[in-house]
Amino acid sequence: MDIPSFQTKYEQLWQKIVAKYQNPHRAKSIGQLFNTLIPYVLLWGVMVYCLTISYWLVLPIAFVAAGLLVRIFIIFHDCGHGSFFKSQKANHFWGFITGVLTFTPYQYWRHEHSVHHSHSGDLDHRGVGEVWTMTVDEYLHASRWMRIKYRFARNPICLFIIGPTILFLIVHRLPLGPSGRDGHKSVHLTNLSILVIAVAMSFLIGFKAYVLIQLPVLMIAASAGIWLFYVQHQFEGVYWERNAKWDYVTEALKGSSFFKMPKVLQWFTGNIGFHHIHHLSPRIPNYFLERCYKENPMFQQIKPITLLTSLKSLTFRLWDEQHNRLVGFGYLRALKYS
Repeated sequence: MDIPSFQTKYEQLWQKIVAKYQNPHRAKSIGQLFNTLIPYVLLWGVMVYCLTISYWLVLPIAFVAAGLLVRIFIIFHDCGHGSFFKSQKANHFWGFITGVLTFTPYQYWRHEHSVHHSHSGDLDHRGVGEVWTMTVDEYLHASRWMRIKYRFARNPICLFIIGPTILFLIVHRLPLGPSGRDGHKSVHLTNLSILVIAVAMSFLIGFKAYVLIQLPVLMIAASAGIWLFYVQHQFEGVYWERNAKWDYVTEALKGSSFFKMPKVLQWFTGNIGFHHIHHLSPRIPNYFLERCYKENPMFQQIKPITLLTSLKSLTFRLWDEQHNRLVGFGYLRALKYS
């Protein structure tokens, strides 16, 4: 069933369908805090011990710790949507705590992410909480310097290694953007909390040891997180449209991917692969997304992308408005001979 027919048939039903999954389950939320935060802290202890033997023992463990940090970010993400606990005080409290652990100011990010959900796939409202993407026409009419900057920004090394590190280590430390007083305050409180933890860890294990552990864990998690976000919105067949024609339901179901991953990766990423359902209803806690998918065949009609097919997203650089598709820079060379 194609998206237009889906929208016509279910436009009166989808809100009722997702409503029964939107109520947070306190025990599940608390259980997720325990099975994520405790192993993360324990792995830190293991890595500290391994430092006394060899740093090469630390790095493999850092990958597992980074996976847990991605899962912590998903908890943080749900708190930001008000979907992890029924109590908004609990959401804000744990959102702040997990935000400190992931080096992300909670209220600041919450505002930016709400803009992303409101305008994802809207070509007239790009720029906030998204990966910078130009249209073919914009690129062709851009200055030489702008093209150089854009090519650098879209290079995979910059996009998935350099960029994420700068974002989480530096950009999130700065109170930029129209997030209001609460957003700027959250940046300062998060920075202060990170500093307190860094000082405390420096006294306990030494500053060098703290950096040798924290930096690779954060870098790996940041790269994985940006890759997930990228693939969820830049994939073959994605829906992007100008504001006048933009539609919320179509954007959610065709503009956000269903990223089917192996069970172990699905666990570490907190079911965020069911991103089409998440964008349709951000109030569904991550632990109910798979259930929503399995119990409603209409969501199963969205073609999944896999780890293998997701690699094609690496070739995408620009949006071709004429043919409504993502293309690579090679497409520009083809235009010259068309």
